[in-house]
Formats: sequence, structure tokens, C-alpha cells
Amino acid sequence: MVRAGGLVVFPTETVYGLGANALDAAAVKGIFTAKGRPANNPVIVHVADVDRVREVAASWPDSAALLADRFWPGPLTLVLPRCERLPDAVTAGGPTVAVRIPAHPVALALLHAASLPIAAPSANRSTELSPTRAEHVLRGLDGRIDVLLDGGQTAGGIESTVLDLTAQPPRLLRPGLIGVAALEAIVGPVMRERALTVAAPNESQPPRSPGLMPRHYAPRTPLECVEGNGAARVASLLAEGRRVGWVTFSDSPNPYPEVMARRLPSDPAGYAARLYAVLHELDVAGLDRIVVTLPPHGDEWLAVRDRLQRAADAN
Repeated sequence: MVRAGGLVVFPTETVYGLGANALDAAAVKGIFTAKGRPANNPVIVHVADVDRVREVAASWPDSAALLADRFWPGPLTLVLPRCERLPDAVTAGGPTVAVRIPAHPVALALLHAASLPIAAPSANRSTELSPTRAEHVLRGLDGRIDVLLDGGQTAGGIESTVLDLTAQPPRLLRPGLIGVAALEAIVGPVMRERALTVAAPNESQPPRSPGLMPRHYAPRTPLECVEGNGAARVASLLAEGRRVGWVTFSDSPNPYPEVMARRLPSDPAGYAARLYAVLHELDVAGLDRIVVTLPPHGDEWLAVRDRLQRAADAN
């Protein structure tokens, strides 16, 4: 199906991806149509092995080789100079391409069977919650795709780390499942910078990575983040007659039986693995507001806080 120009949804170790032949401009444009994705937002290219990187990237620096040896297959996306043969739709017309090797056996089997690079953003409508289960995919894309490969719940729960190797020192474009400390152990200092805006379609420098828009990863139900316990904000919303969902990792009991409360693990990996599934659950529960108690500051929570703050920025 991929070789014929179709759209295939497949699981990765992070979230489900909406894939098309990365070398077929018409197929890649089909991704943008299905998602309602703006044309100035590039997509990640998935490959089966390091040798396939040469099909989409013009160079392979030593830093890339070191990172790939340590983290691939896995949830690390590297931004590299693009090959000229790559359609502009993949890169939003920019000079770089974001590429990775996924770790999920279904994703790898698809890549090997297709024997070509697959462009694949998350399999959701643009700006909405990324899917970690097949039913999440169908909620937004049913009738817009050709094939869905159901691999069950994805393990990682949030999107890959994106590191720009065309900058010196390398620049963290999107925090993810691989933390900054692990990257710096391989390549030395990494710039940390949260990009708040994405370039307009007519600007000359499009973004080098997906996941940089302020409105992203958001449920349809308005979501707000609070520091500290969050109970006071929940009580305020209840007093207004709102139906409330509350996401926290506090050990204290929920004092409001009328609130849909979901407690997530207190470790970053466990929290990330369940976050989107919980938000999907609350999003279909007929609530007026979702309140999320933010986890602590610090590099280990950087990816989770990034996703939550972008979800809140959407409202």
C-alpha cells in the first residue's frame, strides 16, 4: 500500500504514525490533507536502517553516527541536511530533514517490506492529541486512511526527542523520551530552546522539526495546567458548575467524588507512557475542563511539561 501511494497508520514505540512514501510528493501531500496539517510544518522521515538515511539526508556527520549507534532504533529524531530528491512537502521546503529509525517491530517490518523511507507525523488531526491506541487514530482519521496496523498500546506514550545536528552545538528542538543528559553524554553540550512559533507559509526559513507550534498535542476539551496541588482550582471550577477532569500524580486522595480524577505515575517515563491515553479518556467524557497538576521542573520532566503547556496554549 505504501509503495502504491497509500496512507498507512502504524504503531511506533512513541505514538502511532500516519505514513506515506517519503519520495512520492503526491503521497506525502495526502498526509497533510488527511490531518488538516499546514504545509509549513515538516514531517519526520522513518527509515529501516542507517544505510537508508542516505536516501533522504545529504550528509552523515560523526555526531549522528555516535547518536545512532547509541539510540537507534529508538525515540530519537536527528535533523540533517536534506537530499535534493526529497519532495519539498516533507521538509516544508527547508534545507533539512528530520529522520529516525523506530524501535517498534511493526514499524520496522513495514519499513523493511516497503523498502523505502516513510514520512510519518503522528496519526491524528492537526494540533490534536497524538494517538497511543488504534481507537485514538480512528477518532480523528476514520475514513481518511487506507490501512491501519493495530499494534496495541504504544509503550513510550509521547513523541520522539528531536535534535538538530546542523546547529553548533546541537540544538534540542523537541524534548522527548531521550533526555538531555543522555544526549550530552554522547555529543557534549546541547542547546535547550523552546520554540513558541512556527514560520508562516511565505517565510523563507521554515521550521526544522515538527512539534514546534504553540498549539499542539491538545484535547478538544479545554485544558489548563496548574502548579502545586491543583485542588483549589478544581474546587473553583466545581463552584461554577463545571464538569471537571483532574490529572495529578499526588498521593493525596481526591476530595471531590464528582470529579474524574486520574493519578499518573510519579516517575517521568511512567507518566509519559500513560499521559495521552488518560487525556483521550477524559476528552470523550463530556467534561467542561481538564485540569492538570504540572509535574516538577527539571530536565527529566522537560518533555512532559512541554506537551502539557502546548496543550494548554491551545485553549
